[in-house]
Amino acid sequence: MMITLYHAHHSTCSQKVRIALAEKGLEFESKLVDLASKGQLEPEYLKINPNGVVPTLVHDGQPIIDSSVICEYLDEVCPEPPLSGRDAVSRARVRAWMRFLEEVPTYAVRVPSFNRAFLNRFDGLSSEEFVQQQAGPRPLRKHFYLKMSEKGFDKDAVQESVDQLTLTCQRMQRALEKGPWLAGESFSLADVVAAPLIDRTHDLGMSWIWDEDYPLVAGWFDRLQQRPAYAKAMYPGARLSETHQLRALLAEAEQETA
Repeated sequence: MMITLYHAHHSTCSQKVRIALAEKGLEFESKLVDLASKGQLEPEYLKINPNGVVPTLVHDGQPIIDSSVICEYLDEVCPEPPLSGRDAVSRARVRAWMRFLEEVPTYAVRVPSFNRAFLNRFDGLSSEEFVQQQAGPRPLRKHFYLKMSEKGFDKDAVQESVDQLTLTCQRMQRALEKGPWLAGESFSLADVVAAPLIDRTHDLGMSWIWDEDYPLVAGWFDRLQQRPAYAKAMYPGARLSETHQLRALLAEAEQETA
């Protein structure tokens, strides 16, 4: 299989595709996209991904976009080991998890990520300059940036994010009472999609969300980190704390949610 992956080290959506590739044992040509300099908005990249986001997978010359779609595509073209379930009920359970994870925690984790790691990109910008330079050019996430502004997300947005991540952990805890993985006995795309979101939450110093009340989530995260594919996909330099001086900012986390 001739696979090229356009991705970014710390992009959670890129990470889940890298996990899926590693679980399948698939090698790929790596094409890093510099998000800080808006490389995902360059005309050449927009030709293969008009959404202006990462990742994009190109397989035998055909671009496949949207990270969850890419994961499902990989499971279809390389069915072993299966990650979508072996029967209709299992596949439905996996898809339901994927849709929930895309709609709730995927958005929620971006709020503390931007507040604690990316705001320095907007230093010195006025509100008008922020809209023009950051929100305006984005075909898919313009309104996300407009909700944020150059000063970051406000306390209400941060609390909403925490509430959504807590809801995610509540649902994970209930699901994990029935099996070691989110969709049951077998590791699946549900776990692949959840993995970078929980990892990012932990990396942001927010594992207190599950530490006391949702111990099965902590156990799931421990098992996840022991998988060889996970270590391969989450290589050194893939986490924000390793590249964005997050540790100096973690003290602000308690103030945000106080």
